[in-house]
Formats: sequence, structure tokens, C-alpha cells
Amino acid sequence: MSSRKRGKLGKWLDKKGLKQEWLVKETNLARTTISDICTGKRDPSTSTVKKLMKALRKVDKNAKVDDFFDF
Repeated sequence: MSSRKRGKLGKWLDKKGLKQEWLVKETNLARTTISDICTGKRDPSTSTVKKLMKALRKVDKNAKVDDFFDF
């Protein structure tokens, strides 16, 4: 694993063995948006959180927004 900075979402993807590209395809969000969120550079909008959570719950049906974001 690389030494790059990872936010909660990035760490979760790493733990699950998923790539950011999977999230890009599942959410239809821009690659840069996913990258910025995974590294903690950007806080997602409400609509983006909804898209992310829909995709993440395909892997973990019990996933909660609080698991990934500090709002």
C-alpha cells in the first residue's frame, strides 16, 4: 500500500480492497471528485454523499454517513 494521505473513505476502500475507479463507476462522479474526497481535500455535497452512500451500501449495507464523514 502506498504512503499517500487517506481520509476515512479512502481507508475504507483500501480495507475492502476496492479502487477509487469502482466508486467513480458506481456513482458517476468525476474521478477528481472521488480522489479529493478520498484524500480529505474536499467535503462532499449532500447530493454527492447520497450517491456515495448508495454505492457503499452495495458492499456494506450497514454503512453510515458518520463512518466516512465528519459533518
